[in-house]
Amino acid sequence: MAIVTEHSVKTGDHQTFYLATGPEDGPPVIFCHGWPELSLSWRHQLQCLGDLGFRAIAPDMRGYGRSTVYDRHEDYALELIAGDMIGLADALGIKKAVWVGHDWGAPVVWSIASHHPERCHAVANLCVPYATLEFGYKACLPLLDRTLYPEDEYPFGQWDYQAFYEENFAKAILPFDAHPTNAVKAMFRKGLPDMRGKVWRNAVMRRDNGWFGGADEPPDVPRDGDVISEADLSAYAAALTRTGFFGGASWYMNHERNAEYTGRWVNEGRLDMPVLFLIAEYDYTCECIDSDLAKPMRGLCSNLTERTIASGHWMAQERPVEVNGALVQWLATAVSGVWPSPSNG
Repeated sequence: MAIVTEHSVKTGDHQTFYLATGPEDGPPVIFCHGWPELSLSWRHQLQCLGDLGFRAIAPDMRGYGRSTVYDRHEDYALELIAGDMIGLADALGIKKAVWVGHDWGAPVVWSIASHHPERCHAVANLCVPYATLEFGYKACLPLLDRTLYPEDEYPFGQWDYQAFYEENFAKAILPFDAHPTNAVKAMFRKGLPDMRGKVWRNAVMRRDNGWFGGADEPPDVPRDGDVISEADLSAYAAALTRTGFFGGASWYMNHERNAEYTGRWVNEGRLDMPVLFLIAEYDYTCECIDSDLAKPMRGLCSNLTERTIASGHWMAQERPVEVNGALVQWLATAVSGVWPSPSNG
């Protein structure tokens, strides 16, 4: 089995911590996590691809873990975060990579693909489709399922929670900072099939004055062992206790900046490289089955593969076998030119 090792590089004033595995001369695959995660979130994918002979790399993104944490909201704009990833690739001598993202890591990967296509063999993303959140959450509103979220009652639909961050940032992060361990246990849970077609909790955040019904602390619920182990929980909680939630949550505070940056994409936003998009069937925030959220992506990607996984939002951790299978099959067929040579396997 490939050994996962820890590394750190400095690019300008920014430090990026990352995990890596697989042969150093293997084809590079770089994984970008979202909120409130870590490089650890890709543990199942790192091991799988490293064992196949890829050079699998997963950084702690800006504001997380052992990477640099900044104290201003504007330091968490997509343009800067995409720049971190290009800087990481430069520091490692990687001219082109396969990039994979999830949650807020997906807009980072979409941004690299749409602004730096020459740095991409291909891109794959989980949950968040192309040409949506990069333009800010308000760009997602015309794509809502208005049969479930009538505009007069739910003007922001399930994106209501992102409006809450803008309106009351301190209240939004208060319970997470108050008890990171309970926050991780409450958030990292498997998908709920029975919630399909029902109003999701993220749609009433403003009404309820914050996460967890407006409570100052998260509830103490049992750990969901189908998503994270006790060791994973300890690692997440320790990292988030050390950094706090300001940095990670500040990714929600740059919608206008991100929209301006995204509008400067090349090739009018068209992606001609191989693209894989994995839909989480039970993800009711990034809901792509009953709504039109994935529609812009389908019009902008000329070589698109889509797969639906019976999973909640934390797909890579809840359903690692299915995610790894979809990713490896796509790499072997749509991106076969970068498959590891026998000497790397």
